[in-house]
Amino acid sequence: MNERDVDWELVQRVQKGDKKAFDLLVLKYQRKIMGLLARMVGSHSEVEDIAQETFIKAYRAIAQFRGESAFYTWLYRIAINTARNWMSSSDRKMNYPDTLENKDGETFSHSDNLIDIATPESSMVTQEIVQTVNEAIETLPEDLRMAIVLRELEGLSYEEIAQAMACPVGTVRSRIFRAREAIAAKLKPVLGQGMDRRW
Repeated sequence: MNERDVDWELVQRVQKGDKKAFDLLVLKYQRKIMGLLARMVGSHSEVEDIAQETFIKAYRAIAQFRGESAFYTWLYRIAINTARNWMSSSDRKMNYPDTLENKDGETFSHSDNLIDIATPESSMVTQEIVQTVNEAIETLPEDLRMAIVLRELEGLSYEEIAQAMACPVGTVRSRIFRAREAIAAKLKPVLGQGMDRRW
């Protein structure tokens, strides 16, 4: 039984009135949702509030969930929409923190060494690369930033991102391409001409 099947079984139990099954889904996805929201919002207390609202909305709407997409994709979409609503109602700008976190919860900050040989020079370059990537992502328009975060940091497929962002797969590909191009342009002065085009 794969992850999607496990989630679908839990969803069906919730739909039949099993509140403990929903608690299991919350426990399973709370950290991922909070990580996603932290990249969008920034403030820890606000992240907790938006995450809680996300799960409340998911619980209220779970009767309509039919399993046509993965549960976490459906949940990500609710989280994104909840954060967007919060941002527009409080007239705030989306944030990007000083750290990057991948889908396994590993965080890359200015102090982490991404290069094996930890010389003072390599550490300085690494810090500059991380800072440049963070700044580049922060300046992206919301749709590009969300697409690149879901792809590169959350590890979602193009199809899953399309479902989460409620847009065609072609649009997702275009947004990720444009985001990578913008990040690559910011990194070019740091890395020189022989840089990896992926970033």
